[in-house]
Amino acid sequence: MSINLKNISKHFGSFTALDNINLDIPEGELVALLGPSGCGKTTLLRIIAGLEQADQGQVFLKGEEVTDKSVKNRKIGFVFQHYALFRHMTVFENIAFGLRVKSHSERPSEAIIRRKVHDLLKLVQLDWLSDRFPDQLSGGQRQRIALARALAVEPSVLLLDEPFGALDASVRKDLRLWLRHLHHELNVTSIFVTHDQEEAMEVASQIVVLNQGRIEQKGSPSDIYDNPSNDFVSRFIGQTNVFHLEKDDCAWLQSAGIIIDEPKGIIAHVRPHNIQIEKPAASANSPVYLKDWQHLGGTIRLELDRGASNGSNTIIYAEMPNEKFRELALERGDRVALRIKHAHWFN
Repeated sequence: MSINLKNISKHFGSFTALDNINLDIPEGELVALLGPSGCGKTTLLRIIAGLEQADQGQVFLKGEEVTDKSVKNRKIGFVFQHYALFRHMTVFENIAFGLRVKSHSERPSEAIIRRKVHDLLKLVQLDWLSDRFPDQLSGGQRQRIALARALAVEPSVLLLDEPFGALDASVRKDLRLWLRHLHHELNVTSIFVTHDQEEAMEVASQIVVLNQGRIEQKGSPSDIYDNPSNDFVSRFIGQTNVFHLEKDDCAWLQSAGIIIDEPKGIIAHVRPHNIQIEKPAASANSPVYLKDWQHLGGTIRLELDRGASNGSNTIIYAEMPNEKFRELALERGDRVALRIKHAHWFN
């Protein structure tokens, strides 16, 4: 089911949570609402669900306006960060709950409910836990049961509010992969809220970056990372080095061996992987030295210092494959030569 939001605004007193949001989400997409705390992403999710009313604007599901429709009439599944499972019910009864509270005319037979619940338990790979209670499950298992409960009523849209935020890092990583594969299998239009950039990049087919109640950029993970539309997106998505040309004079850049094309603005953003590191020639006097480095598996992150005295930031971050780092045999304090392979320019 497609989702269309037109001119959505929401205020809480003098605070503007959402400022004239326009967003189209095609059917079958897995979309991440990504942004810092307080940017409006959860408010937007709740307005789509019908749990919150916008001050102005319209919500359309599959072309039908549902702005004034109640939650129960929108056919939306909602998964909360803290599971919201019924502690006094077994796993089976938690998943069956949404089916059993349907009106008499819509309620499936008990045989159909049982078959459907067991099918969902197999889908989330927890069919062996049907008789357990929520307190007997791990955090990852509870979140999968919460997702199965949301899917039981066959929602047209699935909304997830920071679904993995309360879980350990290793469990989160496993569930990200699992959710992506599950979405490919079900193809239900899904939106999840997160402030975790890695999570959004790994799971979503489309990312919507919000800031201060506005959409800064929408696109695929590769578009958002490789072609940020502005300074905020570039800084927020991944790590970036920022060079202010009014402080970082071109003479220093050239003396450091950095090659930059004709600037198109006054601020250059450079991803760490776009900085090439070499040992300087014997006759060169590079002002940049290796301050420290971190081992990130197959990648080494270098912390470089250029010792500037003009008030600009002196630290530059670069990344290179583990093998290249070993080949260069760099030590802390070694002088290095830099070359910028690509930069984004903003005014």
